[in-house]
Amino acid sequence: ISECLVGSEMCIRDRGEEMIVFDRVSKVYPGGNTALKNVSLRIQKGEFVFVLGHSGAGKSTFLKLILREEKATSGRVFVNGKDLTRMKEREVPYLRRNMGVVFQDFRLFALPLGQNVAAGAHYGSERVMDCLSKADFGDRLKTLPDGLDKPLYKELDKNGVEVSGGEAQKIDIAGDKTAVYISHRLSSCKFCDDIAVFDHGAIVQYGTRDQLVADENGKYYELWHAQAQYYVKE
Repeated sequence: ISECLVGSEMCIRDRGEEMIVFDRVSKVYPGGNTALKNVSLRIQKGEFVFVLGHSGAGKSTFLKLILREEKATSGRVFVNGKDLTRMKEREVPYLRRNMGVVFQDFRLFALPLGQNVAAGAHYGSERVMDCLSKADFGDRLKTLPDGLDKPLYKELDKNGVEVSGGEAQKIDIAGDKTAVYISHRLSSCKFCDDIAVFDHGAIVQYGTRDQLVADENGKYYELWHAQAQYYVKE
Protein backbone atom coordinates (compact mmCIF):
# COMPACT_ATOMS: atom_id res chain seq x y z
CA ILE A 1 0.00 0.00 0.00
CA SER A 2 1.44 3.35 -0.95
CA GLU A 3 -1.13 5.28 1.05
CA CYS A 4 -4.64 4.80 2.38
CA LEU A 5 -6.70 7.55 3.95
CA VAL A 6 -10.06 6.19 5.12
CA GLY A 7 -13.16 8.30 5.50
CA SER A 8 -13.67 11.15 3.07
CA GLU A 9 -10.40 10.61 1.19
CA MET A 10 -9.82 7.97 -1.46
CA CYS A 11 -7.42 5.10 -0.79
CA ILE A 12 -4.44 5.68 -3.11
CA ARG A 13 -2.59 2.86 -4.85
CA ASP A 14 0.51 2.85 -7.02
CA ARG A 15 0.02 -0.48 -8.74
CA GLY A 16 -2.38 -2.47 -10.87
CA GLU A 17 -5.78 -1.92 -12.41
CA GLU A 18 -8.71 -0.90 -10.25
CA MET A 19 -11.46 -3.52 -10.02
CA ILE A 20 -13.69 -2.09 -7.25
CA VAL A 21 -13.83 1.56 -6.25
CA PHE A 22 -15.95 3.21 -3.56
CA ASP A 23 -15.80 7.01 -3.77
CA ARG A 24 -17.28 8.73 -0.68
CA VAL A 25 -20.19 6.29 -0.51
CA SER A 26 -23.00 6.53 2.03
CA LYS A 27 -26.10 4.38 2.32
CA VAL A 28 -29.17 5.33 4.32
CA TYR A 29 -32.08 2.90 4.38
CA PRO A 30 -35.75 3.94 4.60
CA GLY A 31 -36.49 4.90 8.18
CA GLY A 32 -33.18 6.69 8.60
CA ASN A 33 -30.85 3.76 9.38
CA THR A 34 -27.38 4.76 8.15
CA ALA A 35 -25.50 1.63 7.09
CA LEU A 36 -22.44 3.23 5.45
CA LYS A 37 -20.89 6.63 6.09
CA ASN A 38 -18.61 8.23 3.50
CA VAL A 39 -16.74 5.03 2.61
CA SER A 40 -13.83 5.28 0.15
CA LEU A 41 -11.42 2.58 -1.00
CA ARG A 42 -9.89 1.03 -4.10
CA ILE A 43 -9.40 -2.69 -4.70
CA GLN A 44 -6.95 -3.63 -7.45
CA LYS A 45 -7.40 -6.43 -9.96
CA GLY A 46 -6.10 -9.65 -8.47
CA GLU A 47 -6.24 -8.49 -4.84
CA PHE A 48 -7.77 -10.44 -1.96
CA VAL A 49 -9.37 -8.02 0.48
CA PHE A 50 -10.78 -9.15 3.82
CA VAL A 51 -13.77 -7.17 5.13
CA LEU A 52 -14.07 -7.36 8.90
CA GLY A 53 -16.34 -5.94 11.56
CA HIS A 54 -18.95 -6.67 14.19
CA SER A 55 -22.53 -7.48 13.21
CA GLY A 56 -24.15 -4.27 11.96
CA ALA A 57 -20.83 -2.64 11.04
CA GLY A 58 -21.81 -2.27 7.36
CA LYS A 59 -20.26 -5.38 5.78
CA SER A 60 -23.45 -6.75 4.22
CA THR A 61 -24.44 -3.38 2.77
CA PHE A 62 -20.95 -3.03 1.31
CA LEU A 63 -21.41 -6.36 -0.49
CA LYS A 64 -24.94 -5.49 -1.66
CA LEU A 65 -23.65 -2.30 -3.26
CA ILE A 66 -20.97 -4.25 -5.15
CA LEU A 67 -23.63 -6.66 -6.44
CA ARG A 68 -25.96 -3.73 -7.18
CA GLU A 69 -28.63 -5.21 -4.91
CA GLU A 70 -28.75 -1.75 -3.33
CA LYS A 71 -27.94 1.71 -4.63
CA ALA A 72 -25.76 4.21 -2.81
CA THR A 73 -27.56 7.17 -1.27
CA SER A 74 -24.57 9.34 -2.12
CA GLY A 75 -21.15 8.80 -3.66
CA ARG A 76 -20.19 6.48 -6.50
CA VAL A 77 -19.44 2.74 -6.79
CA PHE A 78 -17.40 1.35 -9.69
CA VAL A 79 -16.87 -2.33 -10.58
CA ASN A 80 -14.44 -3.06 -13.41
CA GLY A 81 -14.79 0.54 -14.58
CA LYS A 82 -18.60 0.53 -14.60
CA ASP A 83 -20.37 3.20 -12.54
CA LEU A 84 -23.04 1.19 -10.70
CA THR A 85 -24.78 4.33 -9.50
CA ARG A 86 -25.65 5.11 -13.12
CA MET A 87 -26.13 1.55 -14.37
CA LYS A 88 -29.44 0.75 -16.04
CA GLU A 89 -31.52 -2.08 -14.56
CA ARG A 90 -31.19 -4.16 -17.73
CA GLU A 91 -27.40 -4.15 -17.30
CA VAL A 92 -27.45 -5.54 -13.75
CA PRO A 93 -27.88 -9.25 -14.70
CA TYR A 94 -24.79 -9.04 -16.92
CA LEU A 95 -22.82 -7.50 -14.04
CA ARG A 96 -23.80 -10.34 -11.71
CA ARG A 97 -23.01 -13.05 -14.26
CA ASN A 98 -19.41 -11.88 -14.12
CA MET A 99 -19.24 -12.18 -10.33
CA GLY A 100 -19.21 -15.11 -7.95
CA VAL A 101 -20.61 -15.08 -4.43
CA VAL A 102 -19.41 -17.87 -2.13
CA PHE A 103 -21.66 -18.49 0.84
CA GLN A 104 -20.80 -20.62 3.86
CA ASP A 105 -23.16 -23.48 2.93
CA PHE A 106 -22.16 -24.01 -0.73
CA ARG A 107 -20.46 -27.12 -2.21
CA LEU A 108 -17.88 -27.56 -4.93
CA PHE A 109 -18.21 -30.00 -7.81
CA ALA A 110 -17.36 -33.67 -7.26
CA LEU A 111 -14.43 -33.33 -9.65
CA PRO A 112 -10.64 -33.18 -9.22
CA LEU A 113 -9.29 -30.30 -7.14
CA GLY A 114 -7.47 -28.65 -10.04
CA GLN A 115 -10.57 -28.61 -12.23
CA ASN A 116 -12.58 -26.99 -9.45
CA VAL A 117 -10.07 -24.15 -9.24
CA ALA A 118 -9.63 -23.69 -12.98
CA ALA A 119 -13.32 -24.27 -13.84
CA GLY A 120 -12.21 -26.53 -16.68
CA ALA A 121 -10.38 -29.73 -17.57
CA HIS A 122 -7.35 -27.98 -19.08
CA TYR A 123 -5.20 -25.69 -16.93
CA GLY A 124 -1.67 -24.79 -15.92
CA SER A 125 -0.69 -26.75 -12.82
CA GLU A 126 1.81 -24.20 -11.53
CA ARG A 127 -0.69 -21.37 -11.77
CA VAL A 128 -3.40 -23.37 -10.00
CA MET A 129 -1.01 -24.38 -7.21
CA ASP A 130 0.05 -20.77 -6.81
CA CYS A 131 -3.59 -19.67 -6.54
CA LEU A 132 -4.29 -22.35 -3.91
CA SER A 133 -1.24 -21.25 -1.95
CA LYS A 134 -2.38 -17.62 -1.98
CA ALA A 135 -5.81 -18.79 -0.78
CA ASP A 136 -4.16 -20.49 2.23
CA PHE A 137 -4.77 -24.02 0.90
CA GLY A 138 -1.13 -24.81 0.15
CA ASP A 139 -0.45 -26.88 3.28
CA ARG A 140 -3.61 -28.92 2.78
CA LEU A 141 -2.66 -29.55 -0.85
CA LYS A 142 0.62 -31.12 0.27
CA THR A 143 -1.31 -33.76 2.23
CA LEU A 144 -3.27 -34.95 -0.83
CA PRO A 145 -1.51 -37.94 -2.44
CA ASP A 146 -2.79 -37.14 -5.93
CA GLY A 147 -2.39 -33.38 -5.59
CA LEU A 148 -4.48 -31.43 -8.08
CA ASP A 149 -5.85 -34.69 -9.52
CA LYS A 150 -7.45 -35.68 -6.22
CA PRO A 151 -11.26 -35.88 -6.62
CA LEU A 152 -13.36 -33.92 -4.15
CA TYR A 153 -16.11 -35.74 -2.25
CA LYS A 154 -17.08 -39.37 -2.84
CA GLU A 155 -20.16 -39.11 -5.06
CA LEU A 156 -18.25 -40.02 -8.24
CA ASP A 157 -15.09 -41.56 -6.79
CA LYS A 158 -14.90 -43.61 -3.61
CA ASN A 159 -11.33 -42.36 -3.13
CA GLY A 160 -12.43 -38.73 -3.17
CA VAL A 161 -11.52 -36.47 -0.26
CA GLU A 162 -14.02 -34.65 1.93
CA VAL A 163 -13.23 -30.98 2.55
CA SER A 164 -14.64 -28.74 5.25
CA GLY A 165 -16.78 -25.69 4.53
CA GLY A 166 -13.82 -23.39 5.19
CA GLU A 167 -11.54 -25.41 2.91
CA ALA A 168 -14.16 -25.39 0.16
CA GLN A 169 -14.35 -21.61 0.38
CA LYS A 170 -10.57 -21.35 0.01
CA ILE A 171 -10.65 -23.62 -3.06
CA ASP A 172 -13.38 -21.55 -4.66
CA ILE A 173 -11.70 -18.25 -3.83
CA ALA A 174 -8.48 -19.55 -5.43
CA GLY A 175 -10.29 -19.43 -8.78
CA ASP A 176 -11.24 -15.75 -8.48
CA LYS A 177 -9.09 -12.99 -9.97
CA THR A 178 -10.27 -10.47 -7.38
CA ALA A 179 -11.87 -11.48 -4.09
CA VAL A 180 -13.65 -9.64 -1.29
CA TYR A 181 -13.79 -11.97 1.68
CA ILE A 182 -16.32 -11.24 4.44
CA SER A 183 -16.08 -13.20 7.67
CA HIS A 184 -15.97 -12.96 11.44
CA ARG A 185 -13.04 -15.42 11.56
CA LEU A 186 -9.78 -13.50 11.77
CA SER A 187 -7.72 -16.61 10.97
CA SER A 188 -8.87 -16.20 7.35
CA CYS A 189 -7.03 -12.85 7.14
CA LYS A 190 -3.72 -14.62 6.62
CA PHE A 191 -4.15 -15.14 2.89
CA CYS A 192 -5.56 -11.67 2.10
CA ASP A 193 -3.55 -8.78 0.69
CA ASP A 194 -5.36 -6.08 2.66
CA ILE A 195 -7.96 -5.84 5.42
CA ALA A 196 -10.78 -3.30 5.64
CA VAL A 197 -12.08 -2.92 9.19
CA PHE A 198 -15.65 -1.62 9.38
CA ASP A 199 -17.17 -0.07 12.49
CA HIS A 200 -20.52 1.73 12.69
CA GLY A 201 -20.73 2.05 8.91
CA ALA A 202 -17.24 3.46 8.33
CA ILE A 203 -13.83 2.02 7.42
CA VAL A 204 -11.78 2.73 10.52
CA GLN A 205 -8.64 0.84 9.44
CA TYR A 206 -7.19 -0.42 6.16
CA GLY A 207 -3.91 -2.22 5.61
CA THR A 208 -2.09 -5.53 5.77
CA ARG A 209 -2.60 -7.94 8.64
CA ASP A 210 0.84 -7.23 10.07
CA GLN A 211 0.25 -3.47 9.94
CA LEU A 212 -3.11 -3.66 11.67
CA VAL A 213 -2.16 -6.11 14.41
CA ALA A 214 0.82 -3.87 15.27
CA ASP A 215 -1.54 -0.96 16.05
CA GLU A 216 -2.46 -1.67 19.66
CA ASN A 217 -5.00 1.17 19.68
CA GLY A 218 -6.81 -0.01 16.55
CA LYS A 219 -10.07 -1.89 16.10
CA TYR A 220 -8.38 -4.86 14.45
CA TYR A 221 -6.09 -5.34 17.45
CA GLU A 222 -9.17 -5.33 19.69
CA LEU A 223 -10.97 -7.92 17.56
CA TRP A 224 -7.86 -10.04 17.14
CA HIS A 225 -7.30 -10.29 20.87
CA ALA A 226 -10.96 -11.10 21.46
CA GLN A 227 -10.49 -14.21 19.26
CA ALA A 228 -6.86 -14.94 20.08
CA GLN A 229 -7.74 -17.83 22.37
CA TYR A 230 -9.07 -19.71 19.34
CA TYR A 231 -6.03 -19.01 17.15
CA VAL A 232 -3.11 -19.47 19.52
CA LYS A 233 -0.90 -20.65 16.64
CA GLU A 234 -1.06 -17.17 15.08
